[in-house]
Amino acid sequence: MKIPEPAQTTIKAIVQHYEDNQWGGFRAHLGGSLIGRPCDRELWYTFRWCTEVRHNGQLLRLFQTGHLAEDRFIKDLRNVGVKVHDTDPATGKQFLVKACDGHFGGSFDGVGIGFIEAPSTWHLIEMKTHGEKSFNNLKKVGVREAKPEHYVQMQIYMYLAEPQLTRAFYMAVNKNNDELYGERIRLDPEVGKAIVNRASSIIVTDIPPTKIHEDPSWYQCKFCDHHGICHGEEAPVVNCRTCLHSTPIEDAAWHCARHDRELSKQEQLNGCEQHLYNPHLLEQFADALDSGEYWIKYRLKANGEEFITGDGNDQFSSKEIQAVEDKTLLTDEKLVELKETFDGTIEGSK
Repeated sequence: MKIPEPAQTTIKAIVQHYEDNQWGGFRAHLGGSLIGRPCDRELWYTFRWCTEVRHNGQLLRLFQTGHLAEDRFIKDLRNVGVKVHDTDPATGKQFLVKACDGHFGGSFDGVGIGFIEAPSTWHLIEMKTHGEKSFNNLKKVGVREAKPEHYVQMQIYMYLAEPQLTRAFYMAVNKNNDELYGERIRLDPEVGKAIVNRASSIIVTDIPPTKIHEDPSWYQCKFCDHHGICHGEEAPVVNCRTCLHSTPIEDAAWHCARHDRELSKQEQLNGCEQHLYNPHLLEQFADALDSGEYWIKYRLKANGEEFITGDGNDQFSSKEIQAVEDKTLLTDEKLVELKETFDGTIEGSK
């Protein structure tokens, strides 16, 4: 007879452990593994740290499964005579590439020489795991059509590698039956150049690029991490990258104009009490009307009434704007009066 399952089980504890210990920060740079995605605005929101993404334990464990498969891939290649470097011999660390003053780049799995198809040519190596449907499509149409993000990822890594690589070997496994797939990819320098230009345009602008689609139910929008900001009335996470006063500068750094200094990554994450949203980040629910040195006046689209954001008693801080789900509260005269009278703040429910 099956023992009844208690509310807390060993399996649940394992899954919860993944959730409790997931990395809660943001990537410092715009990643080469993301640049193949079709929506410029999604990439801009990601680079500007607009949404903190948290995953459930099962998905996090699935991500780890993909990483664990890399050691087996490398062993398989070495077993058939391919010489593989999974770390950079010059540094002893992962192979890294970067561009756009260090604000764009990534790390790749390794390089190898001795592939039977072209034994004297060094190849970038990219290793991926696939579900059965994805794997079968990959075999049918190839990586460029089946997984354009992976194709673009390899192109930019080859293009930015020093010395530049002209070939990549894409190695994939079907997680259902362990079937392997391999495909050689030729460097296209024009694609590499175009990717760097795209990344640069996303990094330097302080205005969100055009949406990939205006319909919030569009399939590429519906499951986007930034859906609530892009198509709804959510306000972004409060940190230095969503602030009007911060700018990306050379050497992968960020500068704060209000405090006139360079910001560490931890300072960027923390933000400060003087945070003032880049007004373009609130454009889904409010239009900027006027501004002073440290305040901005908005008109709420829902009711046409006005509110002011800043650090004054009669103004709303960025944290308060983020905390309020019903944005019409920002134009509630009684709420503003209570804030001013009691020097109060609005706290979020989370």
